[in-house]
Amino acid sequence: MTEWDKLIPKPESRFLRVKCLKCGNEQLVFSHATNKVVCNVCSEVLAEPGGGKAKIKGEIQAIFE
Repeated sequence: MTEWDKLIPKPESRFLRVKCLKCGNEQLVFSHATNKVVCNVCSEVLAEPGGGKAKIKGEIQAIFE
């Protein structure tokens, strides 16, 4: 770890690929979503705002940094 890595803060938020538990559709969700995110296929809730990090209701398949 270099000195610059210590001085420059990294974001804590990520994009997540979430799989819907109802229909199996996968879509991207922001980890700190401020609005309710619903599945594009079946309208099941995938994420709800949680006052910081979103509460993920589906299965996380991948994390993008």
